[in-house]
Amino acid sequence: MPDLTHISSYDYDLDESLIAQYPLYDRVTSRLMVISRQDQSIKHHRFYDIRGLLNGGDVLVLNTSKVFPARLFGKKHNGNPIEVLLMYEIRPHLWKCMVGGRLKQQVIDFGDGFQGQVSLPDHDGFREIEFYSGIDFWDMIHRKGHVPLPPYIKRNDEERDHNSYQTVYAKETGSIAAPTAGFHFTDEILAILKSNGIEICKVVLHVGPGTFKPVKVDRITDHKMHTEFCSISAECADLINRAKSEGRRIIAVGTTSVRTLESFASEGELKSGSGWTDLFIYPGKRFQIVDALITNFHLPRSTLLMLISAFAGYDLIRRAYQTATEERYRFFSYGDAMLIL
Repeated sequence: MPDLTHISSYDYDLDESLIAQYPLYDRVTSRLMVISRQDQSIKHHRFYDIRGLLNGGDVLVLNTSKVFPARLFGKKHNGNPIEVLLMYEIRPHLWKCMVGGRLKQQVIDFGDGFQGQVSLPDHDGFREIEFYSGIDFWDMIHRKGHVPLPPYIKRNDEERDHNSYQTVYAKETGSIAAPTAGFHFTDEILAILKSNGIEICKVVLHVGPGTFKPVKVDRITDHKMHTEFCSISAECADLINRAKSEGRRIIAVGTTSVRTLESFASEGELKSGSGWTDLFIYPGKRFQIVDALITNFHLPRSTLLMLISAFAGYDLIRRAYQTATEERYRFFSYGDAMLIL
């Protein structure tokens, strides 16, 4: 029996050719692996089959956070290039950020009068950047910023990524990485699900740098998650609590929706509210709200792989991932999907 608290238990071999570098032209044609916790079965579908896999009365929970072009390329005072990844806004014109490479406290020039003063790093290696006032900040961000594609996508962002690296239901700006399980939905498929009696509930979790942070400790219990802002409306909490009391399923779209729901759960009941969460879910943790999960295939040694191992069971997930590599599923952000029932 593997030691589920040791990071090596969440490693697996992956042929790099299986890492999707581009999205499919039609979102709903991605493959969908359906795994059952009840009978331990693994079945293969296309995502458009989701229409027949969900039941009337199910509640589908979507994270409506919207990715913004948070990746900026500028120049230091000596003319050398430097990259800045915005994380979250502290107050108008002041942002927490990550800086690629070594840098002293200085001004970075992004062109066209768009400049920011960067601080020294804090104990986590993050910095603050204060942009000069007198400019239209968001206009500059959309003019100068780049889509923050994850590092395993080995190419520069392209025009298509502005739409592809975004869910069709994204609304509240704030994420620097997309809640990628939602990529497979289209407006049409959501309308069909609603017509089939499936209710839609929307929450928000703004995805932060924890998405990119590898687990570097041997014991996963020593890993500290970065905090991320999330919120649930009273309307959504009431809908989910009513559904739970009636025995209907709560189906989370993505690990961000799971973490939001479980962060606001108390003794099996969902509370509404807004706040910061550093909830880390790994095998041994109990789920209070979520009954089923739609997710993508995750990186080795990632907290996301630990979360789904907690939800579906370690052995079933190991077998599912082995099957996915053998069947040549597409992995990670622009890859295929999994439905855990």
